[in-house]
Amino acid sequence: MKIIEVKDIKDNLGKKIKLRGWVRNYRKGSSKLRFIVFRDGTGSVQAIAFKPEMGEKNFEKVKKLTLESSLEIIGIPSEHPKKTGVYEIQLSDINIINIADEYPIGKKEHGADFLLSNRHLWMRAPSQNAALKIRHTVYFAICDYLNQNGFYRFDSPIITPNASEGTTTLFEVPYFDLGSGYLSQSGQLYLEAGIMSLGKVYDFGPVFRAEKSKTRKHLTEFWMMDAEAAFVEHEENMKIQEELIRYVIRTVLEKNRQELDLLERNIENLEKADAPFKIWTHKQAIDYLRSKGVEIDYNDDFGAPEEEMLTSELAVPLFIEKWPKEIKSFYMKRDPEDPKLVLGADLIAPEGFGEIIGGSQREDDHDILLERIKTEGYNVESYQWFLDLRKYGSVPHSGFGIGLERLVQWMSGIRHIREVIPFPRMLNRIYP
Repeated sequence: MKIIEVKDIKDNLGKKIKLRGWVRNYRKGSSKLRFIVFRDGTGSVQAIAFKPEMGEKNFEKVKKLTLESSLEIIGIPSEHPKKTGVYEIQLSDINIINIADEYPIGKKEHGADFLLSNRHLWMRAPSQNAALKIRHTVYFAICDYLNQNGFYRFDSPIITPNASEGTTTLFEVPYFDLGSGYLSQSGQLYLEAGIMSLGKVYDFGPVFRAEKSKTRKHLTEFWMMDAEAAFVEHEENMKIQEELIRYVIRTVLEKNRQELDLLERNIENLEKADAPFKIWTHKQAIDYLRSKGVEIDYNDDFGAPEEEMLTSELAVPLFIEKWPKEIKSFYMKRDPEDPKLVLGADLIAPEGFGEIIGGSQREDDHDILLERIKTEGYNVESYQWFLDLRKYGSVPHSGFGIGLERLVQWMSGIRHIREVIPFPRMLNRIYP
């Protein structure tokens, strides 16, 4: 007898097979009939237990089942008599592995706090299973694109001696006799060293921001892909980002149609987003917002409401480029046409999902970068290794970072970031 997974049922119709998994749902049809919605990691299927076909002994085992009990089911799969592409299994036997206690998550409405406190169980729900599968696809689609386009995986450290995005949102950790280290906010600075060896590099891992934010878009621990490339300047940097995101869209549409349907994601909107992206300058964006009655100055950053408004009439993501230097990081290169601006760009997703990428051309001149570090009040000694990169064979280079969870939010249509990471860490939550 062959052991298969739910995803392979269609290839084993009419054959006696065994599956291993859990009871997602269970109901009584009659004294001689039970229906089990059986799931494993790959999908779910209805299993039918009919006493005259199973025999009294085997049917008695079925009657003991509870929600989320683990078991093996044995039977013959067939196509559903009324639903094309849907399958069911006529059971001949089951092997019980564990009878679950009364399951705390039912069909009734549960509050967010309850669900988050039971995240270790909540992730079994169909919607959460779908979100995590889309996350898997997005992660590997990003890696696939970069691997196919000459980038090398380059793992940057999680414990660092200094900040990459400013010192106010660092998690400080004691580090033996050397004083303090910090949990990484980004691998970018280390990637800039990597490009001098490998040309194009990326990392992908957890990063940490000690921001006291409670929005639906903020986590204190999240996953970031940072990429850097030598001899790439601002325009090409945006082109790479656009190609990557469009590749992710196509991959999710190809591999996760079932999950998107389950989550009731508007697939047509995703399809429309796979088209040339829009590009506005920061000034153009401010002009647009002011024309809509928003009170905002030309040196202001955007919050979630502004980001949503900027893309409200767009089907594709929007690059906002050439930002005022005062509101962007010290390492961004000044615009040669206007030194008050930097050659940076944020990519804002449509449908109100907001910023998903931040990127820029990096400052490659040693003296200019040194002056900026001093102006920001950073410890020059801590950044000496970073300055060295501008002393020994400096070249024009650019990079960008993608927040994995925010991109998964957009792909899946899920509005709260806590649902697209296995165990969310937020301002007021570190359990489980």
